Amino acid sequence: MNGFLRIAAYIFHPLLIPILGVFFYYYITPRYINPEVKQIKLVAVLIITVLIPLISFFLLRNIGVIKSISLEDVNERKIPLMLQSLLLFLLLKMVFDPYNSPELYYFFLSVLYSTIAAFVLVLFKMKASLHMMAISGLTAYIILLSVHFSINLLIAIGLFFIINGWIASSRLHTRSHTQIELIIGFFLGVIPQFILLSYWL
Repeated sequence: MNGFLRIAAYIFHPLLIPILGVFFYYYITPRYINPEVKQIKLVAVLIITVLIPLISFFLLRNIGVIKSISLEDVNERKIPLMLQSLLLFLLLKMVFDPYNSPELYYFFLSVLYSTIAAFVLVLFKMKASLHMMAISGLTAYIILLSVHFSINLLIAIGLFFIINGWIASSRLHTRSHTQIELIIGFFLGVIPQFILLSYWL
């Protein structure tokens, strides 16, 4: 059971959620999108939201700014969250736009707002669960895609609700977060997705 709970934090690490959201969108969208365009955008998202942050984390750890990728100390979160915000801004400027890819554009804009909100909390010495923020935001996005495209995604939505519970249990089990930090993370992920839905739904 210990291993089962711990593995959730690695499988659904916050860095992997954005690329998962793009994969899911391209898989269910009824719109025709050139396969080459899909591939280019997926590679761009992978580089900007996964590879660059990973390299940056290793560099920051080597110079002693952070101790581990889990960012347990609230003060260690400042630079990584600032970097992630800048990378998301870059993604919105260079990869997606609100006219050709409104669903993905506003998905990442919501992720950016969630990240900025988490950074602001850090300035007040408050720590939100980034795992919960990421997975709850993706879950909300899937619900909105189901409504937007009038597609029955109940199985996927139900599965992601289970994953939300799995991740919450994992973070509590490892004592990485308190219940209130998980709740804050959940709402930080969900609220921006629903606030921006009027722009693309």
